[in-house]
Amino acid sequence: MSKRLKRIFQPKAIAVIGASDRKDSVGYSVMKNLLAEGFEGDIIPVNLSHNKIQGKKSYKSIRDIDKEVDLAVIVTPSHTVPQVVDECGQAGVGGLVIISAGFKEAGEEGKRMYEEIAHLARHYGMRVIGPNCLGFINPHLKINATFAARSARLGNIAFISQSGALCTSILDWANEQSVGFSNFVSIGSMIDVDFADLIDYFGTDQRTSCILIYMESLTDARKFMSAARAFARSKPIIILKAGRSAEGGQATLSHTGSLAGNDAVYDAAFQRAGIIRVDTIAQLFNCAQSLAMQPRPFGNRLAIVTNAGGPGVLATDSLMMNGGALAKLSEQSMKKLNSFLPPHWSHNNPIDVLGDASAETYQQALEVCLSDSNVDGVLAILTTQDVTDPAEAARAVIEVAKKYRKPVLASWMGEEDVKEGRDILEEGSIPHYRYPESAVDVFLKMHQYSRNLEMLYETPPAIPSQMNLKTEVAQAIIHTIMNSGRRQLMENEAKELMKSYGIPVGKFKVVSSEDQAAKFAREIGYPVVLKIASPDIGHKTDVGGVKVNLTNEVELRHAYTQIMKSAREKRPDAEIRGVLVEKMASKGLELLIGAKKDPIYGPVVAFGQGGVAVEVFRDMKLGLPPLNRVLARRIMEGTRIFPLLKGYRGMPGVNLEELELILCKFAYLVMDFPEIREIDINPFVMLEDGGGMALDAHIVLEKEKPVIRKPYSHLVISPYPEKYSKAVLLRSGQVASLRPIRPEDEPLEAQMLENISQQSLYFRFFGYVPQVTHDFLTRFTHIDYDREMAIIAEVEEAGVKKMAAVVRIISDAWGEAAEYAILVADPWQQQGLGGQMTDYIIDIAREMGIKKLYASVLAANKGMLTLFEKKGFVIEREDFDTFHAELMLEEVLVE
Repeated sequence: MSKRLKRIFQPKAIAVIGASDRKDSVGYSVMKNLLAEGFEGDIIPVNLSHNKIQGKKSYKSIRDIDKEVDLAVIVTPSHTVPQVVDECGQAGVGGLVIISAGFKEAGEEGKRMYEEIAHLARHYGMRVIGPNCLGFINPHLKINATFAARSARLGNIAFISQSGALCTSILDWANEQSVGFSNFVSIGSMIDVDFADLIDYFGTDQRTSCILIYMESLTDARKFMSAARAFARSKPIIILKAGRSAEGGQATLSHTGSLAGNDAVYDAAFQRAGIIRVDTIAQLFNCAQSLAMQPRPFGNRLAIVTNAGGPGVLATDSLMMNGGALAKLSEQSMKKLNSFLPPHWSHNNPIDVLGDASAETYQQALEVCLSDSNVDGVLAILTTQDVTDPAEAARAVIEVAKKYRKPVLASWMGEEDVKEGRDILEEGSIPHYRYPESAVDVFLKMHQYSRNLEMLYETPPAIPSQMNLKTEVAQAIIHTIMNSGRRQLMENEAKELMKSYGIPVGKFKVVSSEDQAAKFAREIGYPVVLKIASPDIGHKTDVGGVKVNLTNEVELRHAYTQIMKSAREKRPDAEIRGVLVEKMASKGLELLIGAKKDPIYGPVVAFGQGGVAVEVFRDMKLGLPPLNRVLARRIMEGTRIFPLLKGYRGMPGVNLEELELILCKFAYLVMDFPEIREIDINPFVMLEDGGGMALDAHIVLEKEKPVIRKPYSHLVISPYPEKYSKAVLLRSGQVASLRPIRPEDEPLEAQMLENISQQSLYFRFFGYVPQVTHDFLTRFTHIDYDREMAIIAEVEEAGVKKMAAVVRIISDAWGEAAEYAILVADPWQQQGLGGQMTDYIIDIAREMGIKKLYASVLAANKGMLTLFEKKGFVIEREDFDTFHAELMLEEVLVE
C-alpha cells in the first residue's frame, strides 16, 4: 500500500488530463501550479484538442505517452472520467488524483459513475484521491497539484482535509502565520484513499512529525481506528471534527440512546485511539506547534508565573473550568520563592511576581516551579511594563526550560511591544500565545493526549478469564426472543440475561395474581417492589407501572391493583403478562450502565449517574468495547458522580473494583451478541455493603440477526486474540510459547534486537540496521490485530522470559494480500522455530481471509530462500540483490 501511495505523493512523472491554456479553467490552474512550483520530474499535459499546453508538448490520450506515468491528475468533465480512469489503468499509471466533481453528490447517474471508477481503480490496482477535491501539495518535492491560489510553505505537518474550500483558507492563514507542511491533501469524496490510508502513509514519512485532520464524516471506522492506534503514539494525530450535534441520539428507544449522541461517540473513539480532538482551526495548529516544541506533561497540574494578577486569574479560571488543576507548591518551593520575591507577592499559585519583575525574577520563579515534583507544567505570562524587558524575559524562560523535561508555555500579551520577545520564544522552541486562556487550553490538550496514549497500551482479551460467563444461556435467551418475533425483552428476561453474564440482580418472580404476589413477597421478605410485566412497555414509570417500598401485604395488594389498572388505561394495546415482584434493594448510589449501537462505531458502552432523572443530570461517559479494568476505571473517572463513588466528605465510597468488573462483563455481553441494539440497566445500585445490583434492565434487539463475517468484526477495536496461542517444541528440546505480540512486549523485543547479530538484522531490514528507539519499537509491538498479526516465540531461561523470534503479516488496504516477515534471534536459529512459526502464521492468514502472502528476501539470505521453497512459495528474482516470494492461500471459512 505504501508503495502505491508513494507513486502519488513522490512521483517522477505527472500527467495532467484536461490541462488547458484557458485561464479561467481548473485545468489551467493545476498545470500552472505544477510548472510554477519547480517540480524536477516530468509534467505532461493531456488534451484532446491541443498539441501544446503552457509550453509543454501535449498528448491526446494518456496511452500515447511513451514513458511511465506515476501520477495522473484528472480535471475533465465528470461524464468522461470513467473512460479516462480506464485508459490510465491500461497505460499502467500508478495513482490518480480526480479533481473533477459531479459524482455521488449529483444523483443516480453520478453514483453509477462513482461506482464504476472505484471498480476500475481496484481492477488496475491504482490508488485514487478524490473525486471532488482540491488536490495535494508536497512542498519537499515542489509539487503543487491543486488549483489553489497559493502554495504551502515547507514544514513538518501533514494536513488532510475533507473540505477543499477550507483548504484554500488554511493555506492563506498558514502563510500569514509562517506554518509549514510536509504534505497538504484534500481528499474529497474518498472513493478510495481515505483518512486511514493517509495516516498509514504519513505515519511512516520521516518528514512528517504531526498529522492534522479536518473531518466531516467517516465511513470505515474500524480501518480508521486501526491506523490511528498504530501511529498516534509516535506522531500526534489532531482532529478538528465538524458537526458537534446530537444526530445520533434521534429515534432511539433508551436513555442511553438519547444521551449518547453521535458526537460523544467520536470523543470516546478519539480518546481510545490516542487522538487529540480540537474545536477550532487555531487549536489545531496551536496543539501541533506545542507538541513539536515541548514534552508532554505527566499530569494536569499547572504552575502559573505572571507579572499581572488579572491574566493569572483568567488563566486559573480557564484551567479549573476545563479539568485542570493548580499545582500545589511544596513547602520548600514556597521558601525559595519567599527568599527572592517582594514581601507582597501572591504567596500562592498563580505566582504573581508583580509588575516590576525582571528577567532574572522570571528565571528564578520558573526554576523553582519546574524543580517542584508537584508541578507538571508551567505557564509564564508577561504584560508590558516600563520596567520589564519582554525580550530579556523570553531569553530567561528559554534558558530555564532547557534544563527540564516539563512543558513550558508562554503568553506575552500585547502586540508591537512584545513582538521581539515572541520571536525569541519561537526561536527557542517555547510555544507562545496572545492570551493565557489559549495557552491553558493547549496545556490541557497535551495532558489529554498523554492520557489517551495510556489507553493504547490496554489490549483486553477476546476470551475473558475468571469471569464465568454463561454464553450458551445468554444465546438461548436472545434467540428465543428473536424467534418469537419480539425485539424488546421483558424485565425478567433481561435480568436472566444479566445473570448469565455475572451481573448481579435481586430475587424476582413474575406473577399473575395478587395472591401469587403476596406468597412470593412472604418468601423473600418485605419490603418489596412491584413492576408491570409486559413485552410492549419499556419505560414502566411512564404508565404508573412501578410501586416501591411496599412494607406489608395490604400495601402490596393495593399496589398490584393500581399497577394493573394504570397500565391498562395508559397502554390498552399492550400485552400484560402480570407483575414482577422483587426484593426492595437497600440504599445506595443509583447508576446507569448502558449500551447502544452507533451507526459509525458500532457498540458503545455508557456509564453515569442513573435514576429517574438521568436525562436531567446528563452525566454520562462513553467507551468502546472491549474493556478491561483499566479502561473501565477511565470511563468511571470521566463522570461527575465519580467523586461520590470514591467517597466524599465523610460519605463512604463504593467497591470500585467490583464496579470495574461489572462494566467489563457488560462490555463482553455487548461484544458477544451483536443482536443487541440497546441496553439500559437503570438503575444499577451500588449498595453500602459493597455490592451492586441491577434493579431494572431495558433491552432492545435488532429486527434481524446481523451477519458477522468474522468474530468481533462488528467492533471497531479488535480484542487481543488469545486463541492464537500455543506451545511448540524446538529441536533442542526447549519449549517455546507462541502468542500474539502485546504493547507491553516492547522491553522483550528491545532486548532481542540488542543481542542479535548484525547479519540477522541485515537480512531482516535489507541492509538497514535500525536504531532501537521507543518509537521504532512501538511500531512493531503496538499493532491492530484486524489488519496485522505478529506472533512471538517466548522462551524461559533461568526464570527469565525472552523473545526468541517474531513473525508478522501486514495486510493491504483491502485485506486481500499481506506482506510476510520473520526474525529469529541467533541462539534459536537452526532449531526448526522459523518453519513452525511460518506454518502457524500461514494458518492465521488463511483464517483472516488473506488470499496471498508475499515477501522480499535478499539473495544472500539462503536460509530464508530454502524455507520459502519448502513452504511452497513461488520465488522470482526482482533484481540482482533481491528475490520476490509469493504464496497463494485458500480461504478458511470461520463459523
